[in-house]
Amino acid sequence: MTDPRTDRPRRGDGEPTARAIRLLIVDDQALVRMGFRMLLEAEPDIDVVAEAGNGADALLLAQELRPDVVLMDVRMPGLDGIATTSRLLDLSPESRVIVLTTFDLDEYAFGGLRAGASGFLVKDTRPAELLAAVRAVANGEAAISGRVTRRMLELFGGRLPASDGAAPALLASLTPRELEILTAIGEGLSNGEIAERFFVAESTVKTHVGRVLQKLALRDRVQAVIFAYGEGLVG
Repeated sequence: MTDPRTDRPRRGDGEPTARAIRLLIVDDQALVRMGFRMLLEAEPDIDVVAEAGNGADALLLAQELRPDVVLMDVRMPGLDGIATTSRLLDLSPESRVIVLTTFDLDEYAFGGLRAGASGFLVKDTRPAELLAAVRAVANGEAAISGRVTRRMLELFGGRLPASDGAAPALLASLTPRELEILTAIGEGLSNGEIAERFFVAESTVKTHVGRVLQKLALRDRVQAVIFAYGEGLVG
């Protein structure tokens, strides 16, 4: 386990940058961690607070440091990234996890999302996409495109378990429009695509999405997709 960084990123005037995203890197390969750190530390709004080389160390660091975002390799010896993600979110519910995979759309990535991750990336993703994903997830959004959502659910949707008995009451709390929005999210539509379908402004869709997530007690739209499939709204 590496020692956590306590220094904050700084502006050109030497003052600490406000509201920096606190980030934890988890990967069993030191060179991979180094590459991510070099890229991320160059950004003034991102603070790499620590690295972990295995799941057990990641849990200890997450509990101590409460990072905003965790980059999580799913294929690690011992405690893998899926199990680590699930336990980490119990210890640090405010953290958001992006799982890292070698291959696009593999079953490990989907397992990470089911464990509570807010998105996934392949390890060779372009730097701009990685930075955009970290910022999106830190902002409460999901780092997964509608196209990828649809494809993943085509491949793995039939394996989703139904949600618990509280789901009908939660669904009943939604307005008809919110139920339509939830169904559209389950289909993998982006906010822009939903706006076009219902002839409303994208800002209105964003408001509806926020209300749906709040009423259903869901972390983000990835969980909303899984919920919609589990309840048979789409399939």
